[in-house]
Amino acid sequence: MIDSPSGPTKTQSGNLFQPIFSGLLASLVGFASSFAIILQGFDAVGATQAQAASGLFALCLGMALVGIGMSYITKMPLSIAWSTPGAALLITTGAVQGGFPAAVGAFIVAATLVVIAGFWRPFGRAVAAIPMPLASAMLAGILFNLCLAPVRAVAELPTLALPIVLAWAVCLRFARIWAVPAAVAVSAVMIAVSTELPADLFANAWPAPGLVVPTLNFDAIIGIALPLFVVTMASQNIPGLAVLRSNGYQPDVKPIFVSTGIVSAVGALLGGQLINLAAITAALCAGPEAHPDKTKRYIAAITAGLAYILFALGAGVAAAFISAAPPILIEAVAGLALIGALANALVGSVADEEFRLPAILTFVPAASGLTLFGVGAAFWGLIVGGALHALLKTKKAAS
Repeated sequence: MIDSPSGPTKTQSGNLFQPIFSGLLASLVGFASSFAIILQGFDAVGATQAQAASGLFALCLGMALVGIGMSYITKMPLSIAWSTPGAALLITTGAVQGGFPAAVGAFIVAATLVVIAGFWRPFGRAVAAIPMPLASAMLAGILFNLCLAPVRAVAELPTLALPIVLAWAVCLRFARIWAVPAAVAVSAVMIAVSTELPADLFANAWPAPGLVVPTLNFDAIIGIALPLFVVTMASQNIPGLAVLRSNGYQPDVKPIFVSTGIVSAVGALLGGQLINLAAITAALCAGPEAHPDKTKRYIAAITAGLAYILFALGAGVAAAFISAAPPILIEAVAGLALIGALANALVGSVADEEFRLPAILTFVPAASGLTLFGVGAAFWGLIVGGALHALLKTKKAAS
């Protein structure tokens, strides 16, 4: 939209309430929809409750600092999020040799790869050259078993799980953006009325960031760092850039990748994993709903960053509550939150006929939960699918 010579019209100028509300909405939906997945991911790779709370604190604070700083400098709505697909990867990978310090070492390696992708364009182009159907198939394999959790929860605890699923389904019909937050709210009620919470549950709920001394472990680097880097780039950063560009912004990727990578590496020392461009909630800050004048929409991303500072202060409470809840219910909420991502990944993996068979052979090992030579299923899925694609291309070239 082009402003008139005398300046933007009243309709275009809107008011500051719009971007502030959009930013608050984006942060609330982003946090409520996936904090349980983040905490479950930390737990899966061996974090204690205190370490998980510290990791969540580091992620929220890192997202706030990069989101506020980059949005203010560029005057673009650069919404920053944690890597939800990365957390899903941690859940499916499980504990690695060396425990949580080895996982933290893998987080730092993955963050370093993001920085390299920003500084060294050939490496960034090589990452972008990974066929999107194979990356989508790997992500679908990672998500598949997690998305079965609501079914298992209904079978095991029907009186507790059914209200959660029904709340999600009803909101999906009438207010899609609130579907997962509604499921989280209902699950909190179900847990509160059905679980005898320890009296001292929240005694140490105030976030106490703790240093985790990382260790480097080959299995963790191959099984966590490389797949974490790939799914974060393919499922978060690239779609996030697409959202920005579709709304008329042309950001320079170098400062985005470098800043998120460096802050991720520092945050990893407190237990955090990767932060990256937001993908789904990015549209709330970058679209016309945030402000008719696109030069004002950066205020929405800054507001979201400020909100994440408040969420960081609640990291200890969130971790304490999740630790006391029946695991199957937390898994069910996580599965509901990831169903949309699974659907998108499945569609993206099989849409191109040329990649259909390689994508299926990526998906099957990634979904199997296989651990071979200490390396998790996601890596082997990408290797198998990539090898078949290369073989089929060779055959096609020969004919």
